[in-house]
Amino acid sequence: MTKEKAQARRETLQKMRAEQKRKERRAALLMWGSGGFVVVLLVGLVGFYLVKQAEETNLDAVVSVKYDAGQHVWNTVSYKETPPMGGEHNNYWQQCDIYEKPIHNEHAVHSLEHGAVWITYRPDLPKAQVDQLKEVAGSTGDSGYMLMSPFPNLPSPVVVSSWGHQLRLTDPGDPKLAAFIKRYQNGADTPEPGAVCGGPDAITTTADEAPLPPEPTGDQPVPMETLAPSPTQK
Repeated sequence: MTKEKAQARRETLQKMRAEQKRKERRAALLMWGSGGFVVVLLVGLVGFYLVKQAEETNLDAVVSVKYDAGQHVWNTVSYKETPPMGGEHNNYWQQCDIYEKPIHNEHAVHSLEHGAVWITYRPDLPKAQVDQLKEVAGSTGDSGYMLMSPFPNLPSPVVVSSWGHQLRLTDPGDPKLAAFIKRYQNGADTPEPGAVCGGPDAITTTADEAPLPPEPTGDQPVPMETLAPSPTQK
């Protein structure tokens, strides 16, 4: 092989090596660039999801009112809000449950005093939406402190209340409903935390099935509020 041919071969090999290195650098840049794009995309998607979730569960629309607790009465009460979310109430509380007919406000408010959340809805709400509410009521928070019942003349299709707090909703599937339950059921403003929302003295009838109980006379017993057993109690 002549010197000229050897030199040409060396130059060709050098060019081939240089081209190979350029391809490797380009591939590396593309790989890192794609990886960086994926990371940025994932971060962006996570951020978007968190912002969207925060907006969907925002409870700024909750109306809060201060009410004194322990105001037990035997008469019918005229409440400021529809439905009520605090104030005077009957000596008997409503058994926490899902009711198909309206219940007495005076019993429901007493349950709120014990830490319950009360989901109310317009009687003409479509069955599918009522079923949505039942699903939320049965799967969110503590079912032992959950009331649900139809309520005539509501200011919105659905209203959820706790003691001193209330939120109006138009969609039973609104994530704010579950967020409200998680925040306010047995929340910091519960006047009688730990008091049961059931027991032998709880009212289990609806408003059309029984009137408000009359004031006891003589030696007639009055309802006794009891605390729910702690996890260590048998």
